[in-house]
Amino acid sequence: MNTHKRRVVVTGIGIISPFGVGFDNFWNSILEGKSGIDLLKNMSTEGQTVKIGGEVKVDLEAIGLINPKDARRMDRYTQLALVAADEAVRDANISVEKIDPYRYGVIVGSAVGGFDTFEKQHLNILEKGPTKCSPFTVPMIISNMGAARISIKHGAKGVNKAIATACATSAHCIGDAFRSIQYNDADIIITGGAEAVITKLGIGALTSARTLSKRNDEPQKASRPFDKDRDGFVLSEGAAILILEELEYAKKRGVKIYAEITGYGQTVDAYDIVAPDPNGAGASMAMEIALKDANVEAKKIDYINAHSASTGLGDIAESMAIARIFGDLSSNKDLKVSSTKSMHGHMLGATGAAEAIVCIEAIMTGLIPPTINLDNQDEAVANLNYVPHKAIKADVKYALTNSLGFGGHNASLLFKKYE
Repeated sequence: MNTHKRRVVVTGIGIISPFGVGFDNFWNSILEGKSGIDLLKNMSTEGQTVKIGGEVKVDLEAIGLINPKDARRMDRYTQLALVAADEAVRDANISVEKIDPYRYGVIVGSAVGGFDTFEKQHLNILEKGPTKCSPFTVPMIISNMGAARISIKHGAKGVNKAIATACATSAHCIGDAFRSIQYNDADIIITGGAEAVITKLGIGALTSARTLSKRNDEPQKASRPFDKDRDGFVLSEGAAILILEELEYAKKRGVKIYAEITGYGQTVDAYDIVAPDPNGAGASMAMEIALKDANVEAKKIDYINAHSASTGLGDIAESMAIARIFGDLSSNKDLKVSSTKSMHGHMLGATGAAEAIVCIEAIMTGLIPPTINLDNQDEAVANLNYVPHKAIKADVKYALTNSLGFGGHNASLLFKKYE
């Protein structure tokens, strides 16, 4: 399927998550099976049914990661995007003076953009009148501003766009960045996603949609993918960024190569605005396309980071989709599947990139993170090895991650050990 031979590798990683700032905090917490979910502290939960989430608890201005003047002109999601991008660019040792800026791009999205700004400025209108909006309201709200701000700060003048496909957003961003480099539209692309939807509107709306866990008395046990006692996902915030680079270009720069990205599949269920296709047909086809794109047999996949967010229908449908292609435990005892949303929650538009990082590190370290809180596996999910409770060692050459979003959007990314 893929006739373009330019190989694409990952040369930088950056993330800010409920575990704090930086990759080390994220990966170490994931390996230890820690939960980043807690009672909400950055917003009032008065009147809210759901009082838990995965907040980024760091004051970005106080520790010097965001300039206070700039912060007043950026929504929180954009601030998070910049912090993660800064780490990734440093990690990849990019110096814009030494590269062609028009071959240096940014594809970073957000599922919903500036919810916090939207709420605050709407309140200003209600309380003070329609002329009292901040003049920066529009550039703070729109979901392409993370990509724009990153390009301004880092001098990336090439391909630049923001994809918005709900929970599949950052997976699609990475996939499109992969394609752009394969097709010779760029040599380096900053890609991923950012989200900051823990607001009164975000929590209230998703609660009304009956998608969030109400386990307020046990926040760390609220996200429980594949478990029969799951009652919804846990909303989180954060940003995750990768640097993708053409292989020969990366080698000339002499930078570290984490892994190679070799396959990308994308489909849509065309079934429902929220619920997944109960048979997982769309998700199954996205994985199949990714395998064909990489010219890899299903039996060679060692690890799958499942999208499974701890929802009743979603976990079942995705598990069936996986088993349809890769087999269950009766026929494939080598495949490991885990959902790290059990620990970091659901960062919506940032989640796909965060879970891509998990796959890359599983390849790099030979350690597969667990699905925590899997105490009583639901008999309705496919019989797979979900790596319950504790990380395990395994030789991982190929790792695949799925991202499935409202509207039926499906994206699968396949990573390979760089050789």
